[in-house]
Amino acid sequence: MSDLYMPRRIGRAAVVLAAGAVAVAGTPAVAHERDAVRSSVTALVSESHFPGAVATVRGRDKKARHYSAGVADLRTGATIPANAQIRIGSNTKTFTAVVVLQLVGEGRVKLDEPVETYLPGLVRGDGIDGRRITVRQLLQHTSGLPDYAAQYLADDIFPVQHRYVTPRDLLDLALTEKAHFAPGQSWEYSNTNYLLAGMLIERVTARPVGEEITRRIIQPLGLRHTYFPGAGEESIRKPHPIGYHASTPGGRLRNVTTLDPSWAWAAGGMIGTTEDLNTFYSALQAGRLLAPAQHEQMRTTVAAPGMWAGARYGLGIISTPLSCGGLMWGHGGDIYGYETRDGVTEDGRAASVAVTALPGAVPNSPNAADSVVRFVDVALCR
Repeated sequence: MSDLYMPRRIGRAAVVLAAGAVAVAGTPAVAHERDAVRSSVTALVSESHFPGAVATVRGRDKKARHYSAGVADLRTGATIPANAQIRIGSNTKTFTAVVVLQLVGEGRVKLDEPVETYLPGLVRGDGIDGRRITVRQLLQHTSGLPDYAAQYLADDIFPVQHRYVTPRDLLDLALTEKAHFAPGQSWEYSNTNYLLAGMLIERVTARPVGEEITRRIIQPLGLRHTYFPGAGEESIRKPHPIGYHASTPGGRLRNVTTLDPSWAWAAGGMIGTTEDLNTFYSALQAGRLLAPAQHEQMRTTVAAPGMWAGARYGLGIISTPLSCGGLMWGHGGDIYGYETRDGVTEDGRAASVAVTALPGAVPNSPNAADSVVRFVDVALCR
């Protein structure tokens, strides 16, 4: 499966109901908005059949409101912990893209320079040549590189759930396949692009990519519940709901919370919370992480066919039109056990939601993927 933590509809795989929000004093209009969001997160469990859902929403008043529905554990019925940690999947790509763009701002990387400049001799294959692929094309998924995940995860997560794999091994796997198109000629989501972006960061900085993300983003923003797992680290450090997966839609849900995320790495390996995701994307939107030139480059988008309606892809970030007008900016992520969707607006609204299974794994819910995207729209528009 090449789209395991790709922010779009999932083709194949991949309750006790208790919904709530923090008590917030306010006008009837505020209470009505809160009820609409509460109903929407409840529907993720009652109608879309996810085991659990957790969300954080920040309105124009800048107050954070927390919501949850369902259970953290289907066996025990345990409630979802406050500010629960989840695997944030491809939101990791935005963190990786920010570091690359910071290196661009420092003059250490050039967006339109060939990948060959930074990773000499590494990117070679059938129709694949690192001398013809630029850094920008990696970040925007216009390189034509095949997705290593399609091959590594072809037999589902369970055979490799606890297997450690190196970035070079994954790259070598991707390069056994022919290029999907010439660089710059089309758009196609490929985790291989961000595998290479992570390798580029390590080559340029001579430090681990997780360390650079921590030093440049996590620590300055005070993201206390977000981290890049260390080598061999399989568990989630702080309180969290169980992540579930089924190999076939509607099949028996199995616990996949503990897994080796080395195969996701710089493309999807991070752990965080919905509140920290709001903080991160809000800071990015406000220009706190990138200089104006790099911020503008990041938000220059191209059509992203195959994703949700209206989505356009920038450099590690996605714009989506809102039903109430304007755009939201975020990314989202899918990884076995968890799906996240998120967005921030120009005027400071922010919403992030996580569910505890991939849409393709839950039973009798053909519109499950759309319902998660729709939650963010409801939260930002109501």
